[in-house]
Amino acid sequence: MAAADVLPSPPVAAVSCSQPVPAPSAAEALTPLIQSTYRTSELRFFVNGRRVCVPNPDPEWVLLDWIRAQDNLKGTKLGCGEGGCGACTVVLQTREKGRRLRHIAVNACLFPLIGVDGKSLITIEGLGTVSHPHPLQERVAKMHGSQCGFCSPGIILSIYGLVRNAYRDGKFRLSASDIEMQGHLDGNLCRCTGYKPILEAAKTFIVEDLKGNLVEEPASYPIMVDDVADKLLQIAPKGSGCRASSTGSCGRLGGCCRDSPTSSSSSASETSPSSQQSSATRATSASSSGKETLPRDFAPYDPTAELIFPPALWGYQQHPICYGDERKIWFKPTSLEQLIQLKDAWPFAQIIGGASETQIEVRFKKSDKYRVCIYASDIDELSCFDEPQGDEEYLALSKVSIPGNMSLSKVEEICVTLLSRLGSRASALEALAKQLRYFAGRQIRNVASLAGNLATASPISDAAPALVAAGSTVTIRTKKEGSYDLPLSDFFVKYRTTRLPANGVITHINIPLSPRETLEVTKAYKQAKRKDDDIAIVTAGFRVRIDKDGIVQQAIFAFGGMAPTTTVAAKTQHVVQGKRWSDGTTRESAISALLEDFDLPFSAPGGMVHYRKALTLSLFFRFWNESVTELGIAQSSHDSVSEIHREISTGTRDHFVASGTKVVGREMPHLSALKHCTGEAEYVDDMPQQKNELHCALVLSTKAHARILAVDWSAALDMPGVVGYLDKDSVSRENNNWGPIRVDEPLFAVDEVHSHGQTIGLVYAESALRAQAAAAKVRVTYEALPVILTIDQAIKARSYFEHGKQLKKGAAIQGSLDGIFAKCKHIIEGRTKLGGQEHFYLETNAALAIPHIEDGTMELYASTQNLAENQVFVAQVLGVPMSHVNMRVKRLGGAYGGKESRSTPIACLVAIAAKKERRPMRMMLNRDEDIMTSGQRHPMQCKWKIGTDANGVIQCLDVDIYNNAGYSLDMSGAVMDRACTHIDNCYHIPHAWIRGWLCKTNTVSNTAFRGFGGPQAMYFAESFMSAIAESLRIDIDELRVRNLYKQGELTPFLQPIDIDFHIPTMLEQLSASADYENRKKDVKTFNSKNRYRKRGICKIPTKFGLSILLHHGGTEMGQGLYTKMCQVAAEELGVSVDQIFNKDSQTDQVANPSPTAASSGSDLNGMAVKNACEQLNGRLAPYRKQFGQDAPMSVIAHAAYQDRVNLAANGFWKMPRIGYKWGNYKDPLPMYYYFTQGVAITEVELDVLTGDHTVLRTDIMMDVGRSINPSIDYGQIEGAFVQGQGLFTMEESLWTRQGELFTRGPGTYKIPGFSDIPQIFNVSMLRHDSDGIALNWKHLRSIQSSKGVGEPPLFLGSTVFFALREAVKAAREMNGMEEPLVLDAPGTPEKLRLAIDDEFVKRASVTPKDGEANFFVRIEE
Repeated sequence: MAAADVLPSPPVAAVSCSQPVPAPSAAEALTPLIQSTYRTSELRFFVNGRRVCVPNPDPEWVLLDWIRAQDNLKGTKLGCGEGGCGACTVVLQTREKGRRLRHIAVNACLFPLIGVDGKSLITIEGLGTVSHPHPLQERVAKMHGSQCGFCSPGIILSIYGLVRNAYRDGKFRLSASDIEMQGHLDGNLCRCTGYKPILEAAKTFIVEDLKGNLVEEPASYPIMVDDVADKLLQIAPKGSGCRASSTGSCGRLGGCCRDSPTSSSSSASETSPSSQQSSATRATSASSSGKETLPRDFAPYDPTAELIFPPALWGYQQHPICYGDERKIWFKPTSLEQLIQLKDAWPFAQIIGGASETQIEVRFKKSDKYRVCIYASDIDELSCFDEPQGDEEYLALSKVSIPGNMSLSKVEEICVTLLSRLGSRASALEALAKQLRYFAGRQIRNVASLAGNLATASPISDAAPALVAAGSTVTIRTKKEGSYDLPLSDFFVKYRTTRLPANGVITHINIPLSPRETLEVTKAYKQAKRKDDDIAIVTAGFRVRIDKDGIVQQAIFAFGGMAPTTTVAAKTQHVVQGKRWSDGTTRESAISALLEDFDLPFSAPGGMVHYRKALTLSLFFRFWNESVTELGIAQSSHDSVSEIHREISTGTRDHFVASGTKVVGREMPHLSALKHCTGEAEYVDDMPQQKNELHCALVLSTKAHARILAVDWSAALDMPGVVGYLDKDSVSRENNNWGPIRVDEPLFAVDEVHSHGQTIGLVYAESALRAQAAAAKVRVTYEALPVILTIDQAIKARSYFEHGKQLKKGAAIQGSLDGIFAKCKHIIEGRTKLGGQEHFYLETNAALAIPHIEDGTMELYASTQNLAENQVFVAQVLGVPMSHVNMRVKRLGGAYGGKESRSTPIACLVAIAAKKERRPMRMMLNRDEDIMTSGQRHPMQCKWKIGTDANGVIQCLDVDIYNNAGYSLDMSGAVMDRACTHIDNCYHIPHAWIRGWLCKTNTVSNTAFRGFGGPQAMYFAESFMSAIAESLRIDIDELRVRNLYKQGELTPFLQPIDIDFHIPTMLEQLSASADYENRKKDVKTFNSKNRYRKRGICKIPTKFGLSILLHHGGTEMGQGLYTKMCQVAAEELGVSVDQIFNKDSQTDQVANPSPTAASSGSDLNGMAVKNACEQLNGRLAPYRKQFGQDAPMSVIAHAAYQDRVNLAANGFWKMPRIGYKWGNYKDPLPMYYYFTQGVAITEVELDVLTGDHTVLRTDIMMDVGRSINPSIDYGQIEGAFVQGQGLFTMEESLWTRQGELFTRGPGTYKIPGFSDIPQIFNVSMLRHDSDGIALNWKHLRSIQSSKGVGEPPLFLGSTVFFALREAVKAAREMNGMEEPLVLDAPGTPEKLRLAIDDEFVKRASVTPKDGEANFFVRIEE
């Protein structure tokens, strides 16, 4: 134990300068307590079974900082820093009362390092290695659950924690519901896979490896260690048990050698009925013929190999801990009394539990109020609940007192348990449990508490409205006043302010129970953009109590999201008092009163005012209908008024094994998948610390458009550990600019900034935390300039980048289209918009520069798709030849186009710093910085005019497409080119004039993203197809068929449609396999019977062009490129894949590599590899003849080497046949080499009252030619579809009116999660024509006759949007709405609900006053 005299002194100034410093000072107040109570500054815990002691750690560190500082623990990743992505997930083994052992998954990026004291930490490295993986790791890897791999360790550990907690009475009590429906994975995100294979791996692991019960069972609770026993341990090898000197159980799955055998059941030997029927749970892996195609070489599960709970920790005695320095100090009291003493001595000390909100304030908001922190989660008095024993105690209960610091996961468990015993008396607990189920992610719920949630006083709290409605109180304790209760309805004072005294502690939250025989109902609701792990838009808690005659005695209607605090609808409560609750007039009076209670102004903070007001009416309406039914006083006159709940997901893949090849065309897992899943895959920031390495942090503009008047670096440079900085003077003016097409973007802003988040400078220091803290201290003085944010503003100001490209076809080539329009029977005009999309790759941009002083060369490791461009501009800023710069990349943690150009400035900046200081430099952007600087998919707007004949056949199209390019050109022109060439989608347009415009705005420079403009254009096409169908009252599917291309017809860029056009065939085949026509009728029937739920179904094709002129190098970013290339090489050389080794990509091995993008990686690199192998085969032919065709390659190669034959070959391939020149309408060459095509059918269900929805089923068929590796291509299809689903329905970017991007992290920007994928998800590949004759695609002249598949399926995610559009139409029709439907993507719940335009929407409308604007800006508008 550390001596008391080495303990830290309290910070001299523990409060911000804006606050008056009380007397005594922090040092004077806290020093006596430190000397009397806190005897150690050392943390003691176990990591993967090994004892660790950390004396006086860095007080700024969270758990992740410590983990990643260890050389052998790099598998735990930093993805977002705010607990929203799950990449940092680890598992803590903790002991609880009753000798219980609990495994909790936590976000290491938030969890206080001090909280690990006395616990056992399990990271991904503790589960297994590539040579000896844990069966769960092996399942995920071999069943294609990992692509880029950055998210894999966190996901696996979340599942692992669930599994370890599920072992009870000798069996794994797990169900499909536990895996998918109970929120155990809702804190983890994956941007690559589409989630389906991960869920499949988890389910089969449970059924086949664990022999678990894959059936519906109650939620998993902590395992009782004393009850754990298993015969497997009786035959365990010697030495595998606990040490003889240890006491207590080790908590190992399968039992401990010290356990008493209280249960005879064996998880390894028993097979439950459900496990015998495991084929039902493997739908996503079963082929259409029922054949099993999964690998069967999984290692058996051995429970004796699991990490035990360290026996030494059973007897671990908690000690008060204190550590820190002059910046910050941490306390860990072990009793409530010690906590009260600390708060009394220094009221400004902040109580920390899971730090789920406070750590975000520290890291991202740079708050300085957390100078003195108290970790309180290990205080038993604040976290232990004494459950009633026996019926008498349950009957006597009048309230439930929840300990203030009990984790929300445990609170949810308690609510469920008590509800099962108390029934309707505990409806308030049911309401609270429901809210907690959708509160943040599981990792947050495992550490966050009700006291913390209430003390932060969020106006959109999930729990507060439910607790206020229930009439709850909080128990507060101070040293002077002792304990007292305060009604929660009086607790909130104003925004983020409560009546909790500065020296007070919330010890309990007291929830009243309904008296027996009382007619009372309490319910709670939440509406957000995404069901799981999302911040609420509006939350509500309702309680009503009536007498035996149905007259309202009490009513509390509490709301979050409608005021600066949780508030009650006072007028509405008064209106219903004394009224008959079941009367319709009572309901209508309440709805009218709600409009008075919440008359929000148009510009109210948070935006979405119209939607929020409509939600108050809708949620109350839902409560009224549900309550009158539950109270038994009336039957609801409205069908399906309840919320939508999804089912457990299933699906199929039509596995197909190619014939005639040994390696190519076969399914095999990603070659790095096991490395991903064991944490051994190395990304840029995982590379070992270099000697004398420094860390960089950006100084970014806080204005969207302004003059820079002054930059003051002094405060930053005075900070300890800071070494220096860079700015515009660190590089010559001529070398300060870069750009992928036009060199127009400065590395460092000069004189002016043109976007919020533009780089002004860079600070470097001894650690990343020190550098980031220093960057925040740099003071920039601005003079604000006018701001252009939106497309409409740019059009009005004529703010464009030079572009000028257009497409003309038919009459447009000669001049005007007026004559053609004059002949059209119908002319329809419209304007369609689509917002942008963040790439949200899990690994943010990162780079490491290592200077070699001897020869002036520089080695750079970068997370980039574009080695060559990085090399060019790094050499430029360094003033050296390109040959002096070697760019390297092993793998990327996702990219999707976002690291094609936007990675370049990161590499340049660290290179400049490395040259200046002659020391290695590293930089990894945090999530905020990455989103602010990396750009996104281009927001677009399309103004179109279309003419048809009487049957809806398109005759003419005149269109202007606008994209919001941002403040620099980047690749906006190329993105617009592809948009213009995809505006036709799959439909023939005889006469067309298509113009593209690049809007120059003061937003982040937008860039490449999977699809590269194609998805936006095809969305516009399907939007005007919908407008034609609705205007002419033609069935949309019939309209699409009438307008499909036929062989020989020309596209708008005059490329003929050839024999490779398979859309009609796929429409026919998929319609049959998906039973489309019958389901379409069923949807109509459903809609006729349900007023408040509507379904929609749609079928949409896609045609995506592929072309790139040159390509002879590639990067691995999760798309399986390295795996496919190894397959190609193995096939060509006649060896097995394990004899092929693919090193990282680097420019000194493959010179001048083009970017890996546009779905062309496999085609182009594959053909180059084939070319190189053909050269080698030619040189080795004499030796094959000499030794025989079956001779090992080692023998052949050795003989050739002895004869001095060159055994190295460089491959090269150039795409033939293409070379389109814009403006050539006479004899143009083809624009695209071929078209990857697909069709999708999606069915959805829409909650009319809220705009919430679920995807019931999706069927996809893709024409990918002859796949090189079907399993990888299936993953690409599913992942692209889900990413497209996010683009068109969920992912919404919002800006403030000042030009600051608001949605720049998982807290505010939502991508699809596990619970958003289609409930039934079927994927197939085109194999044969309509007559059953196999297709061969030999005409393609690509590797294996395959097609690129990374980007084309993304647009098919729009089927979710267009199916929702059909559901909205059905709702509008039932409401008698006849006006044309205008619905722009993304189709968020807000847009869907308002588009229904029913009575509630109309009554909730908000009219802006003169000069009043919406709180947020959508820049596609």
